Amino acid sequence: MTITQILEENHRKYGNEVALVELNPEREDTRRVTWREYDLMEPTPSRIYRREITWGVMDEKANRFANLLLSRGIKKGDKVAILLMNCLEWLPIYFGVLKTGAIAVPLNFRYSSDEIEYCLNLAEVDVLVFGLEFIGRVEEIADSIIHNRLLIYAGDGRCPSFAEHYPELTADCSSLSPGIALSLEDDAAIYFSSGTTGFPKAILHNHESLLHACRVEQAHHHQTHDDVFLCIPPLYHTGAKMHWFGSFLVGGKAVLLKGTKPEYIFKAVSEEKCTIVWLLVPWAQDILAALESGQLNPADYHLEQWRLMHIGAQPVPQSLIHRWKQWFPSHDYDTNYGLSESIGPGCVHLGIENIDKVGAIGIPGYGWQVKIIDDKGQPVPQGGVGELCVKGPGVMSCYYNDEAATRAVLKDGWLLTGDMAQQDADGFIFLVDRKKDVIISGGENLYPVQIEDFLSAHPAIKDVAVIGLPDNRLGEIAAAIIELKDGYTCSKEEIDTFCLKLPRYKRPRCVIFAEVPRNPTGKIEKPRLREMYGGSNLIEAQNKA
Repeated sequence: MTITQILEENHRKYGNEVALVELNPEREDTRRVTWREYDLMEPTPSRIYRREITWGVMDEKANRFANLLLSRGIKKGDKVAILLMNCLEWLPIYFGVLKTGAIAVPLNFRYSSDEIEYCLNLAEVDVLVFGLEFIGRVEEIADSIIHNRLLIYAGDGRCPSFAEHYPELTADCSSLSPGIALSLEDDAAIYFSSGTTGFPKAILHNHESLLHACRVEQAHHHQTHDDVFLCIPPLYHTGAKMHWFGSFLVGGKAVLLKGTKPEYIFKAVSEEKCTIVWLLVPWAQDILAALESGQLNPADYHLEQWRLMHIGAQPVPQSLIHRWKQWFPSHDYDTNYGLSESIGPGCVHLGIENIDKVGAIGIPGYGWQVKIIDDKGQPVPQGGVGELCVKGPGVMSCYYNDEAATRAVLKDGWLLTGDMAQQDADGFIFLVDRKKDVIISGGENLYPVQIEDFLSAHPAIKDVAVIGLPDNRLGEIAAAIIELKDGYTCSKEEIDTFCLKLPRYKRPRCVIFAEVPRNPTGKIEKPRLREMYGGSNLIEAQNKA
């Protein structure tokens, strides 16, 4: 079985039941419509508060898109990129790609135009599907990317001149399955990640990986057909989609919520009767702050059916979970560890029965093996610190078009994660540090070299290093240690203004004016910087600056 067959099975079993709901809490139009009603509306539907789609319509939409791609010559092994914000169109397009045997290539919606072009070229993409929010970015590169590529606009309003319009293209396509034979060994999807250099790597997964993600999530969190999953993170990321896969496997409803305010989350849980919610640490922190300040009152909402809160994407403070359980003592809790190279979360997880082990990332997930090794590749003694390695059906096939990078992290089927960990006497794994210098802030990866390169263009800066420092809400924040040129002066406000050209999530939250230490080979001594500016040392350094 492949995941396209799961969709078709859900169509057969639950065709008239709601599969997906899209909620837009900041939209001015409070109407609630089905997709069929939405299709008949005038071209101003982006203001609608709530849209929904049944399993039957979702499968039919996927079939229409698959048949469109096939009619345009797309075949097994070709690549179709998806650049959309979370919306009802996202998943039918994704499954439509898979039904052709082509490879789905989700793109980060934060990518700049240059990054979009880089990823399209790296993955050798044949088709780009994009939405309203990306017209400007795609237009900037349209002349260079349109050669031998089909550009499809799947947003509201007028279609840009350099693209073709998704609704018009699919309207007359067959809603029947194209019947392309697929196997678990066939390539299925490319997700993007990056090393500390910040240059994205194209991570190739086959259909077995996707199917295993479904089984892992359902095995860990025991979804039934009656569960309702609230999905807040972006669908381009493996975390959101692979957690949803557990509900998908049993035909359970999912809700796509656009917005992360605590009141939005509670309202969605209440109105849609959500039973499972996956959060990032900052969102959970915001909810607790709103509860503790009295801004949010649980009694105003119907929350009694909410049974599971789980968190991933970054280390979770133990105090957060203890506070959460004070407000919601009946909630099950789980934390999930994973990488895009291991088809997202679940290769290690705490387990809902192990709340007493909060602080650990957990034990090997369903169908996964784990080991911790030293620099020579040998297992470390119990309690020793080493690199965490995982093995299972969800490990990537390779980094697409990058044999050297693949060889560096895949050893006899084992994936070297780059994370340092240790295992306690009960077999629970704790993260200790990261080999890489990637900063995880609010669940998003920040790449220091990218920020350093940007800051180096400032005329007053001689040298710069960007490191991650602990933060109670975001897990980490980016701190820039800046060494000025002789005779130059600069303020934090000037640096903040200069960084307005960066995406908000990449801007340093902390700026320290000091010497940047380098070792004899010219490398920045980042461990030394983290030691120098951690905790109270940071306050002292900022006062001096």
